[in-house]
Amino acid sequence: MSRGRMLAELSSGRSVLQCTAAIAVAVACSGTKTPNETGHAPAAPVQTPATGRTNGGAPAQQSEDGQWMMPAKNYASTRFSGLNEITADNVKNLHLAWTFETGILRGQEAAPLVVNNTMYIVTPFPNYLYALDLTKPGAPMKWVYKPRTLAAAQGVACCDVVNRGASYADGKIVYNTLDNQTVAVDANSGAELWRTKVGEINLGESLTMAPLVVKNKVIIGNSGGEFGIRGWVTALDLATGKIAWRAYHTGPDSAVLIGPRFKPFYAEDKKPNLGVQSWPGDTWKIGGAGAWGWISYDPDLNLIYYGTANPGPWNPDQRPGDNKWASSIFARDPDNGEAVWAYQMTPHDLHDYDGVNENILLDMPVNGQTRKVLIHPDRNGYVYTIDRTNGQVLSADPFGYINTSKGVNLSSGRLEPNEEKDPHIGEVVRNACPASPGAKDWQPSAFSPVTGLIYIPHQNLCQDAESVEANYIAGTPFVGMNVKMSPGPGGNRGFFDAWDPVARKLVWRINENFPVWSGALATAGNVVFYGTMEGWFKAIDAKSGQELWKFKTGSGIIGQPISYRGPDGTQYIAILSGVGGWSGAIVAGGIDSRDSSAALGFTNAMADLPGATNKGGTLYVFSLR
Repeated sequence: MSRGRMLAELSSGRSVLQCTAAIAVAVACSGTKTPNETGHAPAAPVQTPATGRTNGGAPAQQSEDGQWMMPAKNYASTRFSGLNEITADNVKNLHLAWTFETGILRGQEAAPLVVNNTMYIVTPFPNYLYALDLTKPGAPMKWVYKPRTLAAAQGVACCDVVNRGASYADGKIVYNTLDNQTVAVDANSGAELWRTKVGEINLGESLTMAPLVVKNKVIIGNSGGEFGIRGWVTALDLATGKIAWRAYHTGPDSAVLIGPRFKPFYAEDKKPNLGVQSWPGDTWKIGGAGAWGWISYDPDLNLIYYGTANPGPWNPDQRPGDNKWASSIFARDPDNGEAVWAYQMTPHDLHDYDGVNENILLDMPVNGQTRKVLIHPDRNGYVYTIDRTNGQVLSADPFGYINTSKGVNLSSGRLEPNEEKDPHIGEVVRNACPASPGAKDWQPSAFSPVTGLIYIPHQNLCQDAESVEANYIAGTPFVGMNVKMSPGPGGNRGFFDAWDPVARKLVWRINENFPVWSGALATAGNVVFYGTMEGWFKAIDAKSGQELWKFKTGSGIIGQPISYRGPDGTQYIAILSGVGGWSGAIVAGGIDSRDSSAALGFTNAMADLPGATNKGGTLYVFSLR
């Protein structure tokens, strides 16, 4: 296959709240139940939140300054705004305040930032950074920074040329460009302060994730699991851009920064050099396991938490073994990168179940005792509750339909695969659920300390898969799997869920026709927001799940909504509209819907999307006034 055709297919600080869910319900953590032969799914939801709960004072503990300075709002990754002018009672009066055109018609996945009465927007490739003046009517552009991104980077972008946003710290806007540059820009003037090259296009590496600034470190990770990269996470000095440390996710312990402090909870993870020993030969050198998702930080424990991506190639027969540390969660010291613990959600990943999804940090009761946990809705279909001090899995419950595995053994932490759905060369596996994008992909959830619920945007997809031999050539696709995706049970392709992390159950659910590929936003006014791939931006009652308001934008929404207080004291809601990403590649990449295996099989499930939305690149901002 030509490179061009393949690429077309591939693209076809302590003051921050660490949320506490003070909930007076004790829950036993007995693990997941073994499903029947047809798979398993979360229990049918009730239509009202769980009773007998108090959500004690978490909003009051947060100093809500009305700004939005990092993609997830805070280090705990709650995506919760303490602003409450917009409520479930008055959100029906929300109206369009102003718009801004980015001029870039690819997938708009970034969260805008709001700092000191200025809004900052990062676009998809070529990764322009816009600064908009919120003190003036219509928020005119103050300046634009154009990083001169190399066009060749588009050739190693797996799933659209997206960018997931920026972070603000110490007068700087820092973000990544597709061609493996991390840049720092003066937030006032737009002048470039430093630029650091951190990866190589020719090795298949790219950068799409949003950095997190922890103390004086800018934490970033690479993309490229479908191109035979070797995944890593890296810290740059905030003042100079110089690389402070780098931790690989495959290879010897010395390269993974595993040393005396590394104390994983499960015995089998304590063996030395698993990043080599769990791979055949030297395949770990091209084993994927990037870090293109989200990073959280606990200031009290001084640990960052993040997930790693799939092992490469997709064809599992070419990489027997657990393939450490792909599809895993790491806890690291941000000062020097040392690993403190790690846990692999999906050993020997068979279905492209990256582990890069968000980790929401909560302090909540588990079995009658308050525990410091992280909540991780994984691509493999389970919501994990993990003790963030040591990596112990306290519970793992299905939140989507699953037939590729039978549950998670809490004694060993091991996922129990369903061998009937294992792909092998020369065979076609039918109706494997969830599909490769998982029960949930990168699109981030939100947590409300007011309701005690997590709001999870996700998809409902299954797939047929055929393993084929993949040959490694540096900088070219390295996949080894033919895939066709299709809607999951019920026929709808998306869900927006409210999940009770203490009771470990679904509270309410909204069915959507297409995958819900946007992030979620929760607010103190008991309203949650999300967007659909048809272009509807919706406001939902956070307690009941009732739709309260919606607005039709010009393109499908795959961005991350935010809330901020304007210079006039008004609460605003902002969202970028512009379809794309893996799910929207058929539109953004202009892919022919007759090629059902294009975009790594997603095209087959989205053949009707071009009839529902067009390309776009517009910021929409809403208010009550």
